[in-house]
Parts: sequence; structure tokens; C-alpha cells
Amino acid sequence: MGFPKTRLRRMRRTSSLRSMVRETSLSLDDLIYPIFVTSVKKKAEEIPSMPGIFRFAVDRVGKEAQEVERLGIPAIILFGIPEKKDERASGAYNKRGVIQQAIKAIKASTKKIVVITDVCLCEYMSHGHCGIVKREEVDNDSTLELLARTALSHAKAGADMVAPSDMMDGRVKAIRTALDKGGFSKIPIMSYAAKYASAFYGPFREAAESAPRFGDRKSYQMDPANVREALREVALDIEEGADIIMVKPALSYLDVIHRVKDKFHVPVAAYNVSGEYSIIKAGARLGWIDGERTIMEVLTSIKRAGADLILTYFAKEVARLLKK
Repeated sequence: MGFPKTRLRRMRRTSSLRSMVRETSLSLDDLIYPIFVTSVKKKAEEIPSMPGIFRFAVDRVGKEAQEVERLGIPAIILFGIPEKKDERASGAYNKRGVIQQAIKAIKASTKKIVVITDVCLCEYMSHGHCGIVKREEVDNDSTLELLARTALSHAKAGADMVAPSDMMDGRVKAIRTALDKGGFSKIPIMSYAAKYASAFYGPFREAAESAPRFGDRKSYQMDPANVREALREVALDIEEGADIIMVKPALSYLDVIHRVKDKFHVPVAAYNVSGEYSIIKAGARLGWIDGERTIMEVLTSIKRAGADLILTYFAKEVARLLKK
């Protein structure tokens, strides 16, 4: 039945009508807020390329987590910046490391917030790569032990979930085995299953001081041109024990999110990454776009593509917008 009997504009006429037939709704329960924690004791330091996002010292991160909880955001994910780095990433699995201390501080300061930890070695390696380097190449298998030790140390410190982001083959299995043997079989794994070698990570690398000293990460992060490979990565991670799988970045990979959601019956997360954040912030500051409307449109598109969870630096702003 066509025009004039069918008029799709009828249900767009008022705000109330549009709300009644809205197909995709964004809620606070969808959001995970990333927090950068540093071992250096000083006041919160704003990241130049990420306006409104700060590095927090361990002794101050509890207050930030309290604000996140007060806003109704259910979960955070932690990224650590250690005082010292080396070629074995020893700060990543040290029981007195920056993330281990931050977990305890947050747990002591909040009541129910879910604490997720990023499990990777790049922030802790002197060369900035995500694993042990041999002859200027990241060695996959020798890196697995360090990733497993790191995840286990996070669980021992009180983390509710671990999230490996390194893209080494077999790391989910190594981490699941270490957690189970260590008495932490209840701790879920959110795997960065399809993490692309993206140009959108620049601001994050400034924030986390994790840029590689040589070469790039294309030998272990995914080629942006590939989607069938992403489905293979996801399938392998689920087989190895991942409870949630992630696509990163989000905006340039909405098709990947959609394909993953259609094919697999596990929760799907998507990371609205630093470059995506900074582009919107810059455009809003210049007056070229409406910042608030753009944020909501972008996050709604990620949810519409199939993401159950969205890691986003906009989480606190969205929490306030949803309460208006």
C-alpha cells in the first residue's frame, strides 16, 4: 500500500509519537567509562588531545569512580600508566602496580560499580609494543605467560572482569586457564576480539603513553580492510572462553559489529575510541557541529549496529543528557 494512504511522516509528527515507535534506545546500562590511572601522585591532569578526559593518580581515582557511580554508569575500564617501564612489562603484573592499587582504591570507595581492567603490556613495555620483542618482532607465545600473569594479578586485586586487548593468538585460552587454576573461574573475560590497526588510536596513545618506539602494530592488530577475518577471530576467542567479545574501533566498523552480532550468540561490546571522541570534541568547539546531538547520534548508531555494551569517553556526558 503506497501514498497517499501510507504516510510514514504520521509517526514523526511529534516528539511523543517518535518516542513511541523508536526502534533503538540508548541507556546507562549500555555504557562503560574508560579511566586512565597514573602512579605519579599529583592532581588530575587533562589530556590535551582529549578535552574533558584526565589522568588520575591512584589516591584520587576513587573519587572519580564515585562520580561515575553517582551518575548511574554501571562499569569502568582501567588503563594504567606506570612510573617505570622495562622490556618484561614487570609493572603490569606487580601486585603493587598502578592498576592493582587502583582496583583496591575504587573498591574501597564505591558500592557496586563493575571494575574491568584492560589486560595489555604496551603501557608497561619500554618499547611500547604489546608483547615481548625478539629481533624487533613481537613474539606471540612468550607473551602469553605475561598476559596471563597480568590478568591473574588483576583478579587477585579485586577486578570484576578482565579485558585482553593485545591481539596475541591464544591469549584468551591462556588467561582463562590462569584464572581457573588461580581460583577465579567466576571472573569473566571481555576479549578485544576484533581490534583493528586503526588511525583512530592517536589520542589514547598520548593519554596512556603507549606509542611504539619503532615500527607499528600491523603485524598483530587487524587489517582495516578485513571482515571475514574478524569473524574468525571472534569464533576462536569464544571457543577459548571469552564471555563478551569486542569490536574496536566502533564507527568505522559498524558493519563488523552488525556481522558479529548476527553470527554469534554472546554479548557484543564496541569501543568508541579516542580519535572518534576527539574529532567530535574538536568539531563542537569550533562550532561546526552540535556536540550533544552528535554524541547521541553516534552512540545510537553503535547500539543500532548491534552493540550490547559501548565503551565510551562520552559516558558521563551521556548520563547527564539522558537525565534531562
